[in-house]
Amino acid sequence: MEPTKIPPDFHAKNKQVKCLRIFFLLALVSTTFTMCAQKSKKEINLKQYITMGYNQLTPEEEFVILHKGTERPFTGELLENKAKGTYVCKRCDAPLYRSEDKFESNCGWPSFDDEIVGAVKRVRDADGRRTEILCNNCGAHLGHVFLGEGFTAKQTRHCVNSISMKFIPAGHTDLRKGYFASGCFWGTEYFFMKAKGVKETHVGFMGGHVDNPTYEQVCQKNTGHLETTEVVFDPAETTYEEMVKLFFETHDFTQTNGQGPDIGPQYLSCIFYSTPREKEIAEKYIALLTNKGYKVATTLKPASTFWKAENYHQQYYEHKGTKPYCHKYTKVF
Repeated sequence: MEPTKIPPDFHAKNKQVKCLRIFFLLALVSTTFTMCAQKSKKEINLKQYITMGYNQLTPEEEFVILHKGTERPFTGELLENKAKGTYVCKRCDAPLYRSEDKFESNCGWPSFDDEIVGAVKRVRDADGRRTEILCNNCGAHLGHVFLGEGFTAKQTRHCVNSISMKFIPAGHTDLRKGYFASGCFWGTEYFFMKAKGVKETHVGFMGGHVDNPTYEQVCQKNTGHLETTEVVFDPAETTYEEMVKLFFETHDFTQTNGQGPDIGPQYLSCIFYSTPREKEIAEKYIALLTNKGYKVATTLKPASTFWKAENYHQQYYEHKGTKPYCHKYTKVF
């Protein structure tokens, strides 16, 4: 991987791009508030819309991550890092590499002989010779991969820009959340709380128009809420994709009026996505199921406020010592 110099006019051009972004954002705000005036019943949370994107990058980070530049060799802050932990994407926080796969190659950039399964995408570089590596989640430029050099038994060297990554020390991994509705939240939570990499689960309500609803209110079927499970997972141990697969494999996603004997709008099948990438993953699996011949009733909605249900609903089957009556695991993928 050869170093690339930042063009002299790069910062000036970047300033122009930022100005255009600000102009676009102001236009979006103006349009949004106009829409709110015309559609008073539909609330638009601008802050939530903006934060659904990726992490904000500095000009230097954009040069490498978005414009496929290269940081100067032997200057990256992660080059000499020998601590145990996980290397994640600077742009989207997706886990990329584990510390045990890092080795010293004396090339000037962090080197790894393996990646976390499914985390890194390989494409032909623009020069027609090398193989570029990208974050498979957001497409961020990482560097290049080289084979057959003899550094380790795996004969693989991922040559990665430090600036393209963040390091999460072991024991300090940033946890992530997913929101899933698949009928009675007792059964939904039962399977998620037992899944690999899941650290916490909570049941509650999402998607309605009443603040802090009670279970009794939601059962009246007029608050607009769905019974929802909040899943807190460790991205170093599992992925959002695995959560989506488990969601589909533990309920009847073809039922249109509820789940099993539980009938009503609060029991409908839905994935509440927090980022564009989460939506893409959900759409991917709906397409896979459709291609298998299923008529998928699951809907996708932007995540909104999660209202935690009363304490007696939390980990219901765990405390009761029984199993769900309308959820079961069926391998589909």
